[in-house]
Amino acid sequence: MKTLALLPSVLIGAVASARSMTPMAAIAGARLAHRNTPGRLLLLDHPLFKFGGLAMGVGELFGDKMKSAPDRTVFLGLLARVMSAGIAGSALAPRGREKLGAALAVGTAVPLAYLGLAGRKKAMKRIGQTKSGLIEDVIIVAAGAAVVSWAVGAFDQRR
Repeated sequence: MKTLALLPSVLIGAVASARSMTPMAAIAGARLAHRNTPGRLLLLDHPLFKFGGLAMGVGELFGDKMKSAPDRTVFLGLLARVMSAGIAGSALAPRGREKLGAALAVGTAVPLAYLGLAGRKKAMKRIGQTKSGLIEDVIIVAAGAAVVSWAVGAFDQRR
């Protein structure tokens, strides 16, 4: 199996480092569009996952702009990233390699959360919390959608 087959798992981990719920929202959107993911996870087909993932993704985009929003590296923020990256990384990994996909996504998400926070703090000093957050939102939501679209598209072509 090609090493590049696990690249979507790594990339979705990078997405989770900045927005913990975006990977879940992107996969939920794909599942609502009746697109299959390479990794097999039964929870992906549950309506609560599909609609809950979308709602949490949208809610996070609004919550991030609040002055009271905690840093992404607080315990609960990291826990959300670990869970989201793990589920998404597993879903985007090739069948039979779901555990490795989850581990790669988590291993990417956690350290990048710290690097991303440092970059975001610099951006906030230059252009403010809301503007820097909106720019980050556009980049991360687009990246999440692109990674999931690429992974499910490649999976569909192999079937």
